[in-house]
Amino acid sequence: MGIDIGDILVGLLVGILGLVGLIMASGALDNEIYIFGLSLALFAVLFEFGLVRRHFDKAAIARAKGGHHV
Repeated sequence: MGIDIGDILVGLLVGILGLVGLIMASGALDNEIYIFGLSLALFAVLFEFGLVRRHFDKAAIARAKGGHHV
């Protein structure tokens, strides 16, 4: 069991989406875009933490079954 390339690609894309949200919020002229940009950035952060949690959960399950994790 190794690192899943799909998770890395999705993580990078969502991270870029979070940065776009921050850029939107920083240049917003109205409250709606400001809130949307911050919400998008918050979603990206939570999603990334979820990916990290899922990676370590898979590693713990592999160790419990006697497998090796890279």
